[in-house]
Amino acid sequence: MAIRIGVQADTRDECAEALARLVDHGYVPVMLPAQVAGDRWLARAVPAPKPEAAEPVEP
Repeated sequence: MAIRIGVQADTRDECAEALARLVDHGYVPVMLPAQVAGDRWLARAVPAPKPEAAEPVEP
């Protein structure tokens, strides 16, 4: 299951600020602020991929 977070705002600045807050909380932007349907702005983010555990090295 894919997790996506969408941000909708009235201005580009508000949308960019909300996206920056998501990045601060470990999300990765997948869609930068874009104007849609007139005066609405939309951006999207997904959770950052978790690093895979390294396999133990045998001596």
